[in-house]
Amino acid sequence: MLLDGHSMAYRAFFALPVENFSTATGQHTNAVYGFASMLANTVRDERPTHLAVAFDLSRQTFRSAEYPEYKANRSATPDEFRSQIPLIGELLDAMRVPRITAENFEADDVIATLATAAAAEGFEVLVVTGDRDSLQLVTDDVTVLYPTKGVSELTRYTPEKVAEKYGVRPDQYPDLAALRGDPSDNLPGIPGVGEKTAAKWVNQYGSFAALVEHADEVKGKIGEKLREHLDSVKRNRFLTELVRDVELPLGVAQLERAPFDKDEVARLMEALEFRNPNFRDRVAGIDPAGAEAAAAPEVPTGPAVDGDLLTEPGALADWLERHTGEDARTALAADYSWALGSGEVEQIALATGTAAAWFDPAALAEADDRAFTAWLADPKRPKALHIAKQVMRAFAERGWSFAGVTADTALAAYLEKPGRRAFTLDVLAEEYLGRSLAPATAQAETGQLSFDADEPDPTAGAQALMTRARAVHDLAGLFDTRLAEVGAVELFHDMELPIAELLARMERHGIAADREWLRGLEAQFAAEIQRCVEEAHAAAGREFNLGSPKQLQEILFGDLGLPKTKKIKTGYTTDADALTWLATQTTNELPVILLRHRDQAKLRTTVEGLLKTVSPQGRIHTTFNQMVAATGRLSSQDPNLQNIPVRTEEGRAIRRAFVVGEGYETLLTADYSQIELRIMAHLSEDEALIEAFTSGEDLHTTVASQVFAVAPADVDAEMRRKIKAMSYGLAYGLSAYGLSQQLGIKPAEAQGLMDTYFERFGGVRDYLHNVVEEARAVGYTETLLGRRRYLPDLTSDNRQRREMAERMALNAPIQGSAADIVKIAMLRVDEALRTAGLTSRMLLQVHDEIVLEVAPGERERVEALVREQMAGAYPLRAPLDVSVGAGADWEAAAH
Repeated sequence: MLLDGHSMAYRAFFALPVENFSTATGQHTNAVYGFASMLANTVRDERPTHLAVAFDLSRQTFRSAEYPEYKANRSATPDEFRSQIPLIGELLDAMRVPRITAENFEADDVIATLATAAAAEGFEVLVVTGDRDSLQLVTDDVTVLYPTKGVSELTRYTPEKVAEKYGVRPDQYPDLAALRGDPSDNLPGIPGVGEKTAAKWVNQYGSFAALVEHADEVKGKIGEKLREHLDSVKRNRFLTELVRDVELPLGVAQLERAPFDKDEVARLMEALEFRNPNFRDRVAGIDPAGAEAAAAPEVPTGPAVDGDLLTEPGALADWLERHTGEDARTALAADYSWALGSGEVEQIALATGTAAAWFDPAALAEADDRAFTAWLADPKRPKALHIAKQVMRAFAERGWSFAGVTADTALAAYLEKPGRRAFTLDVLAEEYLGRSLAPATAQAETGQLSFDADEPDPTAGAQALMTRARAVHDLAGLFDTRLAEVGAVELFHDMELPIAELLARMERHGIAADREWLRGLEAQFAAEIQRCVEEAHAAAGREFNLGSPKQLQEILFGDLGLPKTKKIKTGYTTDADALTWLATQTTNELPVILLRHRDQAKLRTTVEGLLKTVSPQGRIHTTFNQMVAATGRLSSQDPNLQNIPVRTEEGRAIRRAFVVGEGYETLLTADYSQIELRIMAHLSEDEALIEAFTSGEDLHTTVASQVFAVAPADVDAEMRRKIKAMSYGLAYGLSAYGLSQQLGIKPAEAQGLMDTYFERFGGVRDYLHNVVEEARAVGYTETLLGRRRYLPDLTSDNRQRREMAERMALNAPIQGSAADIVKIAMLRVDEALRTAGLTSRMLLQVHDEIVLEVAPGERERVEALVREQMAGAYPLRAPLDVSVGAGADWEAAAH
């Protein structure tokens, strides 16, 4: 399989909205994601034994030397695309896929050379390209896969398909193209001669060369046109012929697929913030090592653990008495499930360094149940779990609570390598213990085991579960050392483990939801969507599909003749930025209507998703993720509550659906004001910025007055907007180019704004410079609480990788410190609530905000407690400022 790298990457770039794919540091990634997805799908489906990707080296080739206007009509490559090509190259290198270029030639010529050589050696050849010139390569042995919809649908061009589509044989395709011309390559055809006439001539005379010999015989005006343009079509014929004997650095035999560099693939996935598990699995699924490993694993299966099957009354209590204590840690593994406030625990295994046991919790005698319950809750008996939060949540459904958890092997692996690809027990056992756990009993990422319900022996999975418990025990001991090596022991024991326990409780609590309000919103958004459709049809003067980019282009730029937006592969873009710009260029309401239609559709999708997750008890139970963001930030899923809009009136209406539950008085929300900027002021020790925080004046107005050298009263809304965007941009590692995109100004103006800012706040400039250089020297960045993020690419020779790592080095200490402080605040508030004997409880953590459900009569005490504990979470030079609000629903509790 041979791929045209630039062609397919360019199509991927335009197939996926660029605004939806970028890292926190502003690096666009849509082309990388789309290309990798296409590659994974195609390799999975076709299963080639040999694979390579050809790239254009530059636009200067023998063709441009022959005809300077060759491809001269093509617009400049978008900066957002250009910056992604090296990243695609890095990903291909990590996947061990050869990248081939040839000076003075195009990728098509590289492919033609390799395809011809491979076919001669007896290979079946697939060419994946968006360039129709490659159709000339098609034979019984060579098939072209041509994209017909983005990069997701590929049409197979065999000799029969080429003949059906173009009316000529594949070897005649260059003749057809020469006569027809090729606007995409800026090759003019013969006026009045389209594909049908060109195909008729080629078939009539057999070839272009024969047609030229008999050009005088072609009658009529069309014959005159042919003879008039004969020189240009001869040139076209020379330029469209692909070269099949380019001297290349690799031959066909050297293209045999090789196993991935898994660590490098995982590092790139994290650096590019590709965290979708389905996407990662698809890419990992085409690793040639995968099938081989399944057939003959390189990692040996660990020794089976033969332990005690505790089936008799009193056996569990006796085992716990004999094998567990204060001096030795006991690992626990379980077959469990949980969802929306329910859960089951079907079997449990325990393991120490020398003993193991298995039991069925449903069959426990009363004395054994009491003994196990007491052991779980005993803080003096150390325990090790894998993904402790999930185990705690499931066990809580049986009334079991944990104390004394001193190890979570998944969390420990996350702290050691926050950018790693997976945290399943199987993966960690292979990587750290050199031990493979039996595939037939593999635990899913949720922690659940699968056993045959009809299996006659109910203890058939006991040995497998005890083996897993022993793996947890051994990993826990190994991570004791690893965490000390990366300075994360206190972070692990004082923050991440306690937060896991708190999150498990918060997930079980959930938050009450007003179903009727949500249903009303769904109907409201559906009605508004329909109204937008009717208004759009009226504004356009005809009916059309508002979701079809092609029809939108016809309406906007054809029927209405509106100014052209940015040129893309399929015409002119109709994305949100383009529609917003068009709205300023016309009195026609259609662009505004289209924007509103999209907003309403997104809101309706959000509401529909929320309705599906309301439990029978009327509460929504989100799942919090500790091990997704490398910076330590929490995220949520099923549903993702961080996606609930807050800046529009309609978005805020959705928050009204989250209400105080029965038996409670009010919801209370609290969050930090400008925490990232306060951390930047603290870390930079910039006195002017610290003074701006402590002056009591509006921060952005105060900073703008200094940057623009005007009195605070003279700072207008635009000045304040620019300063606010830049201040947060600096805290997130934003470049001048990224700032220019955000503000809609030229890069030079954005750079000038940053330069002026740094003149006024030199401490910030020095900090941002020093943090990168220090990270380059030691290999990692560190938060205020000691959370490290290792960035080996800071010393990379590759400019793209180095600059991405530098943006991460700017971003990680500030974002990570904010995440750590919020977690400390949550723990302090939770501990204070329990110490005070209050029954109010924490429900949610979203961004920098926490949401609590307040019991009757506790409002004033809870508010005072929350303010005190959050404000004192960390002593910043620019003190933490806490805002608090209360109300019957999430929106009413805003502040």
